[in-house]
Amino acid sequence: MKLSSQVWVAAAALTLASCAATTGHHSGSRDATPYISAEQAAARSARISNISYELDFALTGATEFSATSTVTFDLTDTLSPLTLDLNKAQITGLLINGAKVYPNYNGSYLMLNSRLLVSGQNRIEVSFTRPHSTNGEGLHRFEDPVDGKVYLYSHFEPAAAQQMFAVFDQPDLKASYKVKVKAPADWQVITSMRESTISDEGAFKVWDFPATPKLSPYNFSLHAGPYTMWQDSRAKYPMRLFARQSIADKVNPEDWFRYTALGLDYFEGYFGIAYPFEKYDQLLVPDFLYGAMENAAAITFSESGFVSSGEMSLKQKQSLAGVIMHEMAHQWFGDLVTMKWWNGLWLNESFASLMGTMALEKIPEFAHAWQSFYAGGKQRAYTQDSLVTTHPIEVPVPSSGNAFDNIDAITYQKGAASLRQLSILLGQETFRRGVSAYLNEFSYRNATLDDFIQSLAKAAGKDLSQWTQDWLYQPGVNHIQAEFDCEGGQISRFSLHQSAPEQYPVLREQKVQVALFDADRHGLHRDRVVEVTFKGAKTEVPALIGRLCPKLVYPNYQDWGYLKVNLDSRSFDTVRTYLAQTEDPLLRAMLWQSLWDSVEDGKLPLQDFITTALVNAPKEQDLQLSNQIIDKLRRSAAYLHSAPPTSDKFTRKALLALSQMSLRRAMESRGDSELQGNWFDAYISLAYGGEAIGHLEELLDGASRIQGLKIDQDRRWDMIARLNRLDALGAERRIREELARDNSDAGQKAAIRAKVQRPDGSIKRQWLSKIAAGSEPFPKLRIAMDYLYPPEQQLLAQASSDTRFAMLSELDAKGPVFARSAAALIPSSCTAAGVDAISNYLAAKPKLSSGMERALLEARQLQQRCVNVVTRLP
Repeated sequence: MKLSSQVWVAAAALTLASCAATTGHHSGSRDATPYISAEQAAARSARISNISYELDFALTGATEFSATSTVTFDLTDTLSPLTLDLNKAQITGLLINGAKVYPNYNGSYLMLNSRLLVSGQNRIEVSFTRPHSTNGEGLHRFEDPVDGKVYLYSHFEPAAAQQMFAVFDQPDLKASYKVKVKAPADWQVITSMRESTISDEGAFKVWDFPATPKLSPYNFSLHAGPYTMWQDSRAKYPMRLFARQSIADKVNPEDWFRYTALGLDYFEGYFGIAYPFEKYDQLLVPDFLYGAMENAAAITFSESGFVSSGEMSLKQKQSLAGVIMHEMAHQWFGDLVTMKWWNGLWLNESFASLMGTMALEKIPEFAHAWQSFYAGGKQRAYTQDSLVTTHPIEVPVPSSGNAFDNIDAITYQKGAASLRQLSILLGQETFRRGVSAYLNEFSYRNATLDDFIQSLAKAAGKDLSQWTQDWLYQPGVNHIQAEFDCEGGQISRFSLHQSAPEQYPVLREQKVQVALFDADRHGLHRDRVVEVTFKGAKTEVPALIGRLCPKLVYPNYQDWGYLKVNLDSRSFDTVRTYLAQTEDPLLRAMLWQSLWDSVEDGKLPLQDFITTALVNAPKEQDLQLSNQIIDKLRRSAAYLHSAPPTSDKFTRKALLALSQMSLRRAMESRGDSELQGNWFDAYISLAYGGEAIGHLEELLDGASRIQGLKIDQDRRWDMIARLNRLDALGAERRIREELARDNSDAGQKAAIRAKVQRPDGSIKRQWLSKIAAGSEPFPKLRIAMDYLYPPEQQLLAQASSDTRFAMLSELDAKGPVFARSAAALIPSSCTAAGVDAISNYLAAKPKLSSGMERALLEARQLQQRCVNVVTRLP
């Protein structure tokens, strides 16, 4: 997606044919960037079909590679030129239907003159060299700092296949790919198919792969290097796992193969369609931009997310299993059937998020998967959907350069929650039949949202046009509240009241469970649960009339709905009293969330929440809920660190209490390694005061220990980062010493994370200069941008505020990948002045992408929320 900074333009014609190849653009011509508009893509798609690629690569491990792309396709007409995408290549040869021509090439695409093309089958052969990318797109090259070995992997979504070969780079131009690769003899080469032959050629081997089934360009992939390989045959399809040699001892292939085999079995049963490819490969790769990518039959995963220096915790294993399931769902919904254009990306991701959680829940140790979904992704969706930048789930995408503009928690988690609600509304078996029919009808083809909805509507025998309009084309989150009266100890009136934001007043149809609870000295007791389908502002619930007057009403029991619950005053008081005495862990999770929502909505002072947390968190034994509570404690600490000086006395006392409580919980949980590890990690992030600094130092030096706790390399780096953030004496020296002990890629990045957090203005300025100049590899700059300004370093942040505002336009212009990380540099001070600074910057109308402008609007709103929270502190 990175914009081209150089163009390579033809200077002269060499032959009559080449003169014909350099005629001007037609009226719908592109703008010489790597991106194509939706209209231009549709026009190109209407003209070409039956595409196949023969791709020949010479890979040496050097910083450049050479290749030949042979593209065969049918063309409907020769009325106008045709573009073929190829990004930043040095073209060494071009044949158009056998005629050697000089390329009309601007660094982003070749312009193929219509006089050299024919109606019917055409064949284009492009030979070129190109530097490997180093920002995670195209054919990325990584040199391992431990042993010097070189590894390559590809990443193409949304439109970066053109950084590796000549291609019609848009999702609705599916094609087959036949691959040949010459690579060093000790390398593995992995793509969508298994190799048909491997032949020796001196110090190299030549790998030949058969043609793939029809795939969109972004679903194809190629990976190569001296990867360690594991194999397993317990599933119906051969499974392989690859990782760099230097991290192989940190990988547990048994977990990977077990989860994968369970997933393949589940999805084949659910979809009623066999897995569409011949093998199932998964690769752990460095410097990856995202969590994972659903390349057909060769899925890539980020090392940083799924490699641990010690034994993986249950939380880490759940994350791994969940992402395996998410990417596996894409093999059907995304690879087998693919969206026509990038406005359909949300459906791919939402559906995979839904199906991934459904599959995850079937693994016994992850039966709580929906509780995790509620506490994690769904809360991010509620937050995103409450911001000024909220947007419908389905939005237009003007060009391939805008494909990721709205990739956020609305795209993933709100979409998934909406589809789950639809499955409940229609009936889960009806929903499954509709999905299966859709996948069968559009296998190896492209489809639209209307195609999907019509398949569900046909299975249900129900018109879903109003549901589609309300849920997919309207933004915002609804609120629901129970209203009831009691007479003589019994309910005499009960109704649900639905509301919506003033600017997005749509009221949606939803099916939920309403639960009533009584309470005594032993805790809360569920009295009655009823299913209610509501729409409109008010829905009477006569089934509850005559029931005992409840102490607590929860109108979204078991979290069927996508909505925020406003507790009535009686229920709210009950929650604060009986929070730790609520038996159902999902309900406890939802009640904790209601309290936190009240803080951020301005209804409950932060100090009251902290008091409640300090009393109830030590009583919580549920692992998933403990993680949720810890997240809220960390966010509480961030608010406390941002508080004005007038609240110093309270904030110091509260931060010290959080630090001490988290350490105490870690010590008390020694019989439960998972719970103990989670609370110790919380302690590292919440450590505050001289005693905590001294304790972390003693743990690092082996002078102290916590019974039952293992401190692996990852935790050592976390502790060193915390000591540097707290400016502990000798902490900077510890970075150098630890780097000598762990000079791996992960160690180098951890050292940067620790260094940039130091409260040292010279370090901040040094890294701002590196970021502006791009003088370090992007993966390292990304780490620096994420951690440069912790919330308590307000004075240092304010000192560079003007500099960072001045940098934003230039950083934004580096392209979408860089800009998404650069948004972390937006000045944030949790003060009225900080809010005004963003307003003034926006008022000057700087030249910014839509993504950066959106990030600024969100930062301003979140800063105002922070101001509202901290101004209520004592």
